[in-house]
Amino acid sequence: MNEVAAEHIPPKPGKKQIALKILKQYAVITLGCILYATGISLFVEPANLASGGMTGISLIINAVSGFPTGYLYIILNVPMFILGLIFFGWKFLLSTGYATVVSGLLMRFGKFAINNWIKQPFTDNVLVNAIVGAVLFGMGMGLIFRMGATTAGTDVIVKILRKRFRHIKTGMISLVTDMIVVGCSFFVHYDIDKLFYTALHVVVFTLVFDWVLYGGNSAKTVFIITAKEKCEAVIQRILKDIDTGATVVDAKGAYTKDEKVMIMCVVKPFLYPRLRDVVHEEDKKAFMIVSSAKEIYGEGYQNPEDAEL
Repeated sequence: MNEVAAEHIPPKPGKKQIALKILKQYAVITLGCILYATGISLFVEPANLASGGMTGISLIINAVSGFPTGYLYIILNVPMFILGLIFFGWKFLLSTGYATVVSGLLMRFGKFAINNWIKQPFTDNVLVNAIVGAVLFGMGMGLIFRMGATTAGTDVIVKILRKRFRHIKTGMISLVTDMIVVGCSFFVHYDIDKLFYTALHVVVFTLVFDWVLYGGNSAKTVFIITAKEKCEAVIQRILKDIDTGATVVDAKGAYTKDEKVMIMCVVKPFLYPRLRDVVHEEDKKAFMIVSSAKEIYGEGYQNPEDAEL
């Protein structure tokens, strides 16, 4: 059985493309830091809720000492920077250092805004604070992780554990470590209601975090069985209109013995309806098999080097 790959061969990226890629990476990391810091400083901290990881530890120390959470967050992460440098190198340290410092300063800015401009929390409803804070926190952290960075703290430990236990998703490892910190927060506040609200916050954060981190890697796997004379037209439309690659495999009908061609391609869910229309326009008798793919590694999808996330 012959197999031919019909796909784009991208040119080697130049300095401009590399610079744009780095700019995009840090722009997304910055957006993640904004969402993360907003969730903590404007929702979680005003409600006197704890959180997981180094953020939770900083909130606990803040509740006891009054020392600013944002500054505590940066100081406590120094040992984690060293650990990250040892295990992941300078590239990881730079992006993580940037995310950590920006997040810490933004948390401090959010506290300043609450005290001097807003004057009061957005809401006194602890449940709303727990859920909204978790959603913003989870989205921010997910974006930061997708760009290959972390916010240091226990995230570095989670990333190290992920290298050893690859079958467990990052969010689940975070959930275990976060729950330990949440349990410690009870001995500071001695409030069982706050403890449950904090636990809810951590669970919602984990779900949102995993969705942002892994959800974008899902796609549709499509097998298109078409007549040999229609194959080239279908492939050209896929390459041009859908802008995705395809793999072509010679095939034969088991009953008719007719020569066929099977085209396999992977597309984002929002592109699938257009792909279906393209195939139908070129070959109304084409046979299509569609399935969902949860994780895709390769050009246009997740980098194989990011598998440890």
